[in-house]
Amino acid sequence: MTNKLTVLSGIRPTGYLHLGNYFGAVRSFVKMQHDYNCFFFIADIHSLTTHPTPENLQAGVKQVLAEYLACGIDPEKATIFIQSDVPEVSELYAFLNMNAYLGELERTTSFKDKARQQPDNVNAGLLTYPVLMAADILIHKANFVPVGKDQEQNLEMARKFAQRFNYMYKTELFPLPKPYTFDGKDMIKVPGLDGSGKMGKSEGNAINLYEDPKDIRKKVMRAVTDSGPTEPNQPKSEPVENLFTLLKIVSTPDTVAHFDALYNNCEIRYGDLKKQLAEDIIAYTSPIRERIIENLKDEAYLGRVAKLGAEKARESAARTLQEVKEVIGFKRLF
Repeated sequence: MTNKLTVLSGIRPTGYLHLGNYFGAVRSFVKMQHDYNCFFFIADIHSLTTHPTPENLQAGVKQVLAEYLACGIDPEKATIFIQSDVPEVSELYAFLNMNAYLGELERTTSFKDKARQQPDNVNAGLLTYPVLMAADILIHKANFVPVGKDQEQNLEMARKFAQRFNYMYKTELFPLPKPYTFDGKDMIKVPGLDGSGKMGKSEGNAINLYEDPKDIRKKVMRAVTDSGPTEPNQPKSEPVENLFTLLKIVSTPDTVAHFDALYNNCEIRYGDLKKQLAEDIIAYTSPIRERIIENLKDEAYLGRVAKLGAEKARESAARTLQEVKEVIGFKRLF
C-alpha cells in the first residue's frame, strides 16, 4: 500500500504512439511515476468495439507496451498492464452496468460520434463504453485521470457512476475521480501536418515515434504551407504557425530564431524549413525508436513486464472488487 494519490490512464492499442501522444501525455507520465501511484494500461478490451483481428490486436498490444517502455515508463515504479489480464475489471463492469441507464448512455457524445462513424457496427460495447471506462478507473480507486477534451464527458460519467453506487449502497467506497491537469509547461499541444487541428492517430496527420527516418522526411516535406509572406512581420497562417510550433518543440532556440527572422524579412524558403524540421524530428525520435526496436525483439522482457503489471494490477483490483461485492450483498451463505 502507498500514501501517494493514484493516477490512471489507458490507451487503446489501435496504432503507433505519435509526437502528439508523447508531448501531450507520455513524457509527463514519466515524471508522474515518481510522485504518484500510477496505473498505465493498454485498453485491449475497449478496442474490441471496432472488431480488430486477433493478429492486429496482439500486435497492437505488443507495440504500445514496447513504446511505453522505450519512452521511459518504469515497470518497477508504475504499474503497466494489459486490460484483459485483469478480469476483475470485467466483473466490476457487469455490476456497474446494472446501475447505468439507457437514456444517459445514448446521449453521450462518444457514442453518437462512433455510431455515425461505424453505422454498420453499433454494438453494445460502444453504448456501454463509459461504463467500462468507469470500471477501469474505479477498480483502482483512481484520484486523477489525465483526459483530453474527447474523454471529459466519459470521466464525468465515471464520477456519476461512483456517486450513484456510493449513494445506493450508503458507502464511501469510491472516491470521485478528477481530471488531471498538466502544468502549462508540460502540456504541449502538437499540431498535425495537414495545416489545421492537432496531431492524431485517425487524422492521418501524425509522425509516429516508431517512424522510419525516410518516412518522416516524406511526411514533413508534404506538410501544408502557404505561398509565403508578402510583407515584413506578417502574421503567420495556421499551417505555417503549425510548422513553427513543431520546430519549437524539437529544435534549438537558435534554429527557431533563424527561420523566424527569415519569415519576418520575407526571405523564407519553406523547403529549407521543412528539411531542418525533418532532421530535428529524426534526431529527437531516433533514440526512442531504437529502444522500441530493441523491446520488440525481446519478447521475454515484454512478457515479464506484462506479468509483473498484471500481478500488481490484480492485487489492487481484487481488493476493491471484494469490497464492492460485500457492499452489494454477495456474501457466502454456506
